[in-house]
Amino acid sequence: MKGSDTEVNLAVVLAEHFYKVNNDHSLAISGGGSGLGIASLLNGQADIANSSRPLTGEEKTLFKVRNIDLKTIVFAEDATAFIVHNNFPVDSIDVHTLATILSGACKTWQPVTGLPVPVNIYGRQSNSGTHSFVRNKLAIQFSREAKEMNGNAQIMEGIKADESGIGYVGAGYIIHDSKGKQAVKVLRITERIGKQAVSPLDEKAINEQRYFFQRPLYQFVRSTSWNKVVPFINFEKSSAGQDIIRASGYYIIQ
Repeated sequence: MKGSDTEVNLAVVLAEHFYKVNNDHSLAISGGGSGLGIASLLNGQADIANSSRPLTGEEKTLFKVRNIDLKTIVFAEDATAFIVHNNFPVDSIDVHTLATILSGACKTWQPVTGLPVPVNIYGRQSNSGTHSFVRNKLAIQFSREAKEMNGNAQIMEGIKADESGIGYVGAGYIIHDSKGKQAVKVLRITERIGKQAVSPLDEKAINEQRYFFQRPLYQFVRSTSWNKVVPFINFEKSSAGQDIIRASGYYIIQ
């Protein structure tokens, strides 16, 4: 199983509990981004690709050309959290302002905090599903000055040390990393000025589809691997699996 860094911690926890009742199975898990997972699936280097985005048209064509049939599973809902240093003087931000910040159109925090300090952006590499998700939701191209980090952990470490920094990570990652959660501030997001700001950690808001940056999490499985992986898929869908998903900071949309 390869792919999304948003899903990798959850996949590891699910696998650990799966082994307890299915010790005759083995499962190797790695991250690297949704694009890497999908490429590994295409090249026969993975049975399951974890992805925080749907397949692109180009990817669908590649699977079709190679006569590879896939099964698609939506197993959880995630919210992308925007994080800043704990000392950051603002608790929320509107979508339009966020777009101007991340695109580089606004290079200082003056419009947000009143302080003319430079904005330092901590983002993901272009093969990341979260990178694509945020870019598409905001309809922007990221600033060329944005730092491209390898995963959630690097972004968290960068923000902890940078009072002018802003980054984005999976909300589930923050909840799973309790020490990290205490070291950063999670911004509440409002779709426009004057509208209620919503936290990605607010389960009720997520279930009501009120958070702007929420999305389904996917698993793509080669049909030829289905019989091999279906015990794990069934475990994810079981009540025990669903409890683990919720406890890890992800959501089950009813």
